[in-house]
Amino acid sequence: MRGQDKVYDVLKELGIGYDYLEHPAAPTIELAMQYCNHVDSTHCKNLFLRNHKGNQHYLVIFHCERSLAVHELEQRLKQGKLSFASERRMEKYLGLKPGSVSPFGLLNDTGHHVYVFLDENLKEARKLSFHPNDNRASLAIRTEDFIRYMDFTGNGYEWTKLY
Repeated sequence: MRGQDKVYDVLKELGIGYDYLEHPAAPTIELAMQYCNHVDSTHCKNLFLRNHKGNQHYLVIFHCERSLAVHELEQRLKQGKLSFASERRMEKYLGLKPGSVSPFGLLNDTGHHVYVFLDENLKEARKLSFHPNDNRASLAIRTEDFIRYMDFTGNGYEWTKLY
């Protein structure tokens, strides 16, 4: 199976089941939806951002059919000026390359540096879908299992209204 082994190891350790779908590389959610739109799950966008000083990083997760401008996020999240984090920062904190950003990358953030904002509307979803740190596959897990996973990571997170 495609993806980092540690993703599958942690899901097994936590007793979290998942639906696995292998597909061609899908570095954007729009492309991923061409392969995954038949999967019974809420597909998510994942943005990796940094604050103006570059000393805090955020993962923002929301429904794939929504779009949010960075300026909108600045107003909603109240974290000051935000911008997209560089590829170097993405590798340093999440161990990921652009196009594979996923909350499963938090497993690589051993210092728990990245803070996560989740759109509160996702709580209503039955299942959520993400890349397993490789954009050539997607995993769908039950939302309650995703919350258990987030608790396991040790990273701070909160549900918030993003739109």
